[in-house]
Amino acid sequence: MTSPLTTSASQGSWTPRLWGTLVVLCAAMFLDALDVSMVGVALPSIGSELDLSTSTLQWIVSGYILGYGGLLLLGGRTADLLGRRQVFLVALGVFALASLLGGLVDSGPLLIASRFIKGLSAAFTAPAGLSIITTTFPEGPLRNRALSIYVTCAATGFSMGLVLSGLLTEASWRLTMLLPAPIAVIALVAGLKLIPRSERDRTHHGYDIPGAIIGTVSMLLLVFTVVQAPEVGWATARTLLSFLAVAVLLAVFVRVELRSPSPLIRLGVLRSGNQIRAQLGAMAFFGSYVSFQFLVTLYMQSLLGWSALHTALAFLPAGVLVALSSTKMGALVDRFGTPRLLVAGFALMVVGYALFLRVDLDPVYAAVILPSMLLIGAACALVFPSLNIQATNGVDDHEQGMVSGLLNTSVQVGGAIFLAIVTAVVTANSSDSSSPQAVLDSYRPGLAVVTAIGVLGLLITATGLRGQRTPQTTILVAKSEDGRENEREQEDKRVDERMDERMATHD
Repeated sequence: MTSPLTTSASQGSWTPRLWGTLVVLCAAMFLDALDVSMVGVALPSIGSELDLSTSTLQWIVSGYILGYGGLLLLGGRTADLLGRRQVFLVALGVFALASLLGGLVDSGPLLIASRFIKGLSAAFTAPAGLSIITTTFPEGPLRNRALSIYVTCAATGFSMGLVLSGLLTEASWRLTMLLPAPIAVIALVAGLKLIPRSERDRTHHGYDIPGAIIGTVSMLLLVFTVVQAPEVGWATARTLLSFLAVAVLLAVFVRVELRSPSPLIRLGVLRSGNQIRAQLGAMAFFGSYVSFQFLVTLYMQSLLGWSALHTALAFLPAGVLVALSSTKMGALVDRFGTPRLLVAGFALMVVGYALFLRVDLDPVYAAVILPSMLLIGAACALVFPSLNIQATNGVDDHEQGMVSGLLNTSVQVGGAIFLAIVTAVVTANSSDSSSPQAVLDSYRPGLAVVTAIGVLGLLITATGLRGQRTPQTTILVAKSEDGRENEREQEDKRVDERMDERMATHD
């Protein structure tokens, strides 16, 4: 059944309700990204008031990542099977309640539990929201425009979270936890009115319960192991055995998925080169950026003595650049295609990271730090929308949630793995001296690894340029039953034309 919103979108006219639906979905994605970045600045105040150790404070961040990264695959497939609207709205309501709980608790374990629940709910809202967009807007310029606005809201939320947390923490860290609650409630009420009802996938052959259990456990264990590795040691028996268990679970998961009539992930989607490049590019993109932000925040606050607000404002130009470019990205994708924009974006990112290696203990912001921030902001504006468009193009509607969950999993797992690696490199290069210069010298190898991760992303995405002459986002056929019939008719027509040419040549 075709939604009126889908019909309006396919005809090129964006009705007020269609815009309203997009705003609701953008608000949820904005909140997800906002929550990831906002808590970092508040950690010292939280630790002081609740008397928490450094290791416990880490779990306020890691608890969210664990719930988010561990359940994204399940969240994406659940949206396909049970209905995207239903899954999105229920998860958004849970997110609002968990935000309220996080701002009212008086103990560390309860705060960590609320963060885990928020991450869990985001693992369902993120793929459900993205799949609502990709099934409402037809592949091509209209979807590119919608996705560019959507993912730009995520990047803006991540950047604005730094600024807002700096302002709110001055009053109380609890405000950083409570802020998402009213926004989520407003989005939920609007979503109940605006988001079109979606049909469940009634063509599936049952539910992949074994795959859901094994996939979720393997992702939870992978994220948990990576998050804990810098603290307990990468070469310890605990870490090595955990990684071995993850490998065994993933091997079993692949076997289960290959045999399941209705798999959690249809592994055939990974036969596409563009899909693989999008997933690996997402890991390199977010892994390098979150590691860069982590090191730069420590550099600015610990070495330069900047306040939380001052640090947040230093990152602001990148966020502003991303926000201002949101309406232009769809047109750029239409004109140049995602492979070219990904290569250009990663190239800008690598240059921005490399320039930051020049920093010292007395930097001139406008000459040293600002150029890096602007280059990285431009890179985020190009890369983030392009990754989402490339991953979801050419995918049938009933698998959009699955692919969305897979992409978000790549983002979160990439962030966890590469941040842990960069942290380990910095720790390995730390000296006994606590002088500012010695600390800065320990940061430089970490920044070099961040740059290398960016180069890796550049090399991966550059392989997509081979034979790329026209933008890949041109609409060929709709992926519906009628669309597949049209595709067969076009193929038959091409065969007939080739036969005619051969007969003419023979004559």
